[in-house]
Amino acid sequence: MVYYFSAFPSWSIGDFFQINGFSIVIWTVVTFFSAIVQMYATNYMKGFKKKQSFLLYCLAFSFSVMLFVISNNIILIVLFWLLMGLIMSKLIGIDSEWKEAQHASKFARLNYVAGSLFLAIAIGILAYSTGTYTKNEILANLDTVPQWMSTVSALCIIVAAIIQSAIFPFHRWLLSAMTSPTPASALMHAGFVNGSGILLTLFAPLLFTANVLLLIFIIGGLTAIIAQFSKLMQVNVKQKLACSTIAQMSFMVMQCGLGFFTAAITHLILHGFYKAYLFLSAGEEIKNTLPKKPEAMVIKPLQAIIITISAVLGGLLFGYITGKGLSLDSGLFLTFIVAITVGQVVYNILNQASLGVMQKLLVTPLMIVAGIAVYALVFNGVTILMHDMPMTNRPITLTPIHIIFGVIFLIGFYIMLSGRYRKIPWLYVKLMNISQPLSKSIISFKTK
Repeated sequence: MVYYFSAFPSWSIGDFFQINGFSIVIWTVVTFFSAIVQMYATNYMKGFKKKQSFLLYCLAFSFSVMLFVISNNIILIVLFWLLMGLIMSKLIGIDSEWKEAQHASKFARLNYVAGSLFLAIAIGILAYSTGTYTKNEILANLDTVPQWMSTVSALCIIVAAIIQSAIFPFHRWLLSAMTSPTPASALMHAGFVNGSGILLTLFAPLLFTANVLLLIFIIGGLTAIIAQFSKLMQVNVKQKLACSTIAQMSFMVMQCGLGFFTAAITHLILHGFYKAYLFLSAGEEIKNTLPKKPEAMVIKPLQAIIITISAVLGGLLFGYITGKGLSLDSGLFLTFIVAITVGQVVYNILNQASLGVMQKLLVTPLMIVAGIAVYALVFNGVTILMHDMPMTNRPITLTPIHIIFGVIFLIGFYIMLSGRYRKIPWLYVKLMNISQPLSKSIISFKTK
């Protein structure tokens, strides 16, 4: 990656595989997280009779993701997408004696197979219309595909993507999958659920042709709001992390809907680091045995001013480094999403830190600006490596819908952080109900 950084070449293996800068980026991320998770699992799974099978499944999952990313033949694309899901369902239900885990595994597998079916339908329509059987040739001949076929194919690909990333209303499989061993959860949240970003990026030209980017943005936006609130309802550490992942995947999908697929891949990478760490350290955060009343967050005027100024400065820095957000197009909303994402991470970190009020006032702006700068630099690097990927970094026109969502986000975050949602019973109950896992995946069976 370092050697070829500024102009990564592309290698083809017949019509079956293609290796380029994008695939090398994903390979690097997948192999890194896979190595970390399996090193962790060698100690975590000691004494478990299926430890060796678990490690082999982890390795097989990593290879299936790597092969999916470089697949050019349409049959291989569908095959490895399905294989990723089947292996992950095995990891979820690795303990064959735990009935709750088996039900979670079956439920997840049902969703994965459905997603693969939608992907197969989408690619099948495109292959039939263009008369070609490789992804590159299909994308090069989209102008020959009737508009209704392009639209149907794009919608099917969107469904396949949001199922794998547990986007509402397909989020329950991820909430149910917390029965999986912690290393499997880390691999799932750092790698598997990111599949939608990869899939949508691979078929970016189709999404532009079918004119469905605004739909993708709306789906991601609605799920982000729901998931952020649902996270607050959870008392289980892993369930909180699951809701957090759904929210972050929603931001990634929104970035695709803004036309910035390279930003979605950047989000995928940075979220992978963050969430893998949180899952592998989840055992240190168990607090279910010590329930306490949540503290209401009171934002003082000085704090609000400092946070706002920090976000604006960070946004300007992001625009200076990346060139995005400096004009009235979707780049402006991309900067907004980056600021919210980094702000959330900083809030979570400082919320756990034993710092005084004045110390937090000093540290907060530094962390926000530094975090946005890191995000911008990674975004630039990923964009350079993906230079030969068609239509993956193209801003779209800013619409009133984008502005409305921006306002809703700000109002929603205020209600969330201030704790006012607890004073609205119907909202609290509704969010509690939709954030529940499959009933049979929680403790409901007798054990020996």
